[in-house]
Amino acid sequence: MSDLQTLRFYATPPHDCSYLPGRKAKTLFVDPQAEVDGALYSQLSDLGFRRSGSHIYRPHCDSCNACVSVRIPVREFTPSKTQRRIWRRNSDLTVKRVAPQLTIEYYRLYDRYITERHADGDMYPPSPSQFMSFLVEGRQPSTFYEFRDRQNELVAIAVTDQLDQGLSALYTFYAPVLEKRSLGTYAILWQIESARQAKLDYLYLGYWVRDCRKMNYKTAYHPLDMLIADQWIRV
Repeated sequence: MSDLQTLRFYATPPHDCSYLPGRKAKTLFVDPQAEVDGALYSQLSDLGFRRSGSHIYRPHCDSCNACVSVRIPVREFTPSKTQRRIWRRNSDLTVKRVAPQLTIEYYRLYDRYITERHADGDMYPPSPSQFMSFLVEGRQPSTFYEFRDRQNELVAIAVTDQLDQGLSALYTFYAPVLEKRSLGTYAILWQIESARQAKLDYLYLGYWVRDCRKMNYKTAYHPLDMLIADQWIRV
């Protein structure tokens, strides 16, 4: 079993940045052959690493530190008035925990979400193989949380990893037509409450980039911890 002292890392060549147009980025990957158990994965998360499928990575750019890891201290979190309204608005939804998998129902929702909300991004066009490699593959403890309405219609899925110290919100996709529900926000609020009930400390939200409009939602949760110069700072 690997540990932080024996773990090997690999850096990619420069590639187009996914967050800032016109910028080049580099990514640091954990050796894909390494045996990373839950404890080591939890340590890596505290060092700013993130998981995508079977890959564990973090930004490693030469002259840019725009990507900032953020997490919510769930026990101190206080919802805003808007977040409380969103919580009440979705009180009719039920949530079920299932193993990560590709189904026709899941993929249809994912396809609609990517096509309607992220057609300008590097995840478009979606495909079943992309769904598998991004959301299903991987050796870490992971869960799909199904959100369904009273008609049992699937309206959202939150993909969440279990850490020793918290939960890691990997990705959420939902029905774009239900914009008034603010399902992306509700999924985060639900995961905050789930972590709190499990007596965990944090919900990890991945990276925040100040100049990337699509990342602005992450600063709506207070308080928020940011990883600055390898130290978690509460803001």
